[in-house]
Amino acid sequence: MNIQIFGTKKCNDTKKAERFFKERGIKYQFIDMKEKGMSKGEFTSVAQANGGLENMVNWEGKDQDTLALIKYIAEEDKLAKVLENPSVIRTPIVRNGKQSTIGYQPEVWKGWN
Repeated sequence: MNIQIFGTKKCNDTKKAERFFKERGIKYQFIDMKEKGMSKGEFTSVAQANGGLENMVNWEGKDQDTLALIKYIAEEDKLAKVLENPSVIRTPIVRNGKQSTIGYQPEVWKGWN
């Protein structure tokens, strides 16, 4: 397994995801979304696996101004705006090669090998 966890240090679900893999002795790479964010390719592959850009955005997030902008700007501009503002992306995003999940989903992760 080649696990990557995209999240933030303050996110409780990200902490729970890290604990899930630690307890099972599975190595993972943590990517802090506040420091690095996701590349366009990473984001696109995760979005495709999880139902598109709309499912990747935390519409209940704190930054309602940015979220409103993302909601109403032209489709072709949405991806760039989300990538500029990684704080609007739902976390944790857990990747294992081509497989990925959004949020805390231990039942899915147990099936990965």
